Amino acid sequence: MTFAAAGADVAFLLARVLFGGVLAFTGFNHFSDVEGMAEYAAFKGIPFPKLSVLGSGGLLVFGGVSLVVGIVPSLGAGALALFLLASAVTMHDFWNAEGEDRQTEMTSFLKNLYGVGAALAFLAVAGTAWPYALNVGL
Repeated sequence: MTFAAAGADVAFLLARVLFGGVLAFTGFNHFSDVEGMAEYAAFKGIPFPKLSVLGSGGLLVFGGVSLVVGIVPSLGAGALALFLLASAVTMHDFWNAEGEDRQTEMTSFLKNLYGVGAALAFLAVAGTAWPYALNVGL
């Protein structure tokens, strides 16, 4: 695969920065409110909630940075896809919510699903040299 179309290399870089950067930022937020997020994870029935918050925060930072800079992008994209799918089902179970919470959880569930799609798209091209990337671990 090549990025031959005019501007495709810049568009792909922008996609990496937006997608990976937002997920990395989200991961850093896990570390800024561990107790609050662990409380919510416990409410959702997640085992070892504090450890889960720390682990998921690390995964989000790793996966996001991996895509932005192009270091082991297949590992980063694959980890993000799995995390987003698991998070959609376990943390955003709108089918168990009522009222306003149902809509909020459904919106978060759908955001995670389209995130899975984006992560899978990055995974599909992870073996190709990326423009403006370090291209380590292809």
